[in-house]
Amino acid sequence: MTNNNKTVIRSMDILNLFIDHTELSFQEVIELSGIPKTSAFRMLKSFEEMEFLEKGTDAKYRLGILFLKFGHLVSTRLDVRKIAEPIMNKLHNDVKEAINLIVRDGDDAVYIDKIDTKQKVRLYTAIGRKSPLYAGACPRAVLSFLPDADIKEYLESVELKSFAMGTITEKEKLFETIMQARELGYTISHSELEDYTSAVAAPIYDHKGEVVAAMSIAGLESNYRGENVEIFVDKLKKATAEISKQLGYEQL
Repeated sequence: MTNNNKTVIRSMDILNLFIDHTELSFQEVIELSGIPKTSAFRMLKSFEEMEFLEKGTDAKYRLGILFLKFGHLVSTRLDVRKIAEPIMNKLHNDVKEAINLIVRDGDDAVYIDKIDTKQKVRLYTAIGRKSPLYAGACPRAVLSFLPDADIKEYLESVELKSFAMGTITEKEKLFETIMQARELGYTISHSELEDYTSAVAAPIYDHKGEVVAAMSIAGLESNYRGENVEIFVDKLKKATAEISKQLGYEQL
């Protein structure tokens, strides 16, 4: 085992102490972990800098803000996925198209569930795959319904890159698409992540009224024209409204 691996394992030994202890002094960390003082001090200092741990005015260490962020993200993913799964299955059996579920992860969207057993063509999306918030109907369904300040900040910092022939690469057009989505309550994409595929997507809200996820119906572009889009959107919005309701969202 390399020294780097040993250091990682020892570091985890320190973090694991906080599973059973809310707070620990430096001496308690040393006694419980068995790690030499110099090494323990160095590791604790690094954890402080990375916000894994925080040191209070009482000189005791506690889990830091980063764990709260991770914990919130994991909790959101688990809650949304559990609630959404039966609704996704029902929708998939109805429309026979792929159904995707995503949550936000910084400036990206991560696909946390997908049902496509009745969709004969495998699409770009896959569980665990990421996409920038501007590309594709499902990621943009999260972006479009974020607070105005968050959207402004995102538009100012993002670099738009092309994934397929329909990817939006102009910020003015992206802004127009976001405004249209906010007016309609859903997003639509054509050949943005993969050529000749389309999707319609709608946001999912939590009990605070904040967008925490989005769900899409996706398939071959030829199926997403005219009346079909209206049918898909109607069924999708009912499904996302039900998920939001079960997450505690009360629509005004």
